[in-house]
Amino acid sequence: MRDRPDITDESVMMKWMALEFGRMNKGIVTSRRTLAELLTEEAPSAATKGGEEHRFDRRVLAALGEKLPQEMHRRLRLPILFRQDMTVANSVYLADEAAVTALQMLGDLGPLYRMEKGRLWVSRPIAYAILLKYPTAVQMMIF
Repeated sequence: MRDRPDITDESVMMKWMALEFGRMNKGIVTSRRTLAELLTEEAPSAATKGGEEHRFDRRVLAALGEKLPQEMHRRLRLPILFRQDMTVANSVYLADEAAVTALQMLGDLGPLYRMEKGRLWVSRPIAYAILLKYPTAVQMMIF
């Protein structure tokens, strides 16, 4: 008689994956803040799921502030969060309409990108290019 499930059981794998994703997402900001708020701070930061401090690069924030209109400063919450669903190959999504609009204004997403059912799917290479272009202002969450 067995006391525990086999390591190859799907439920065991799903629990293990959930634990690993939790560890990988420790650096994700828990309470995103507006660009307007962050621009007023000398050392802009936000708390992460792991209890650490996520520091924003002031040069990146200043560049975003210069390129985006004031109205977007109040709407855009940072970091922009791309969500990576491991059941969907090669794509990630945004669930934030203000982020989509901001990225379109910045020229990083074309005007034909549209949200459907509250999500905008983009290829991982596009998301990673955006992440590299705006370090500390963009994060990738895995689940």
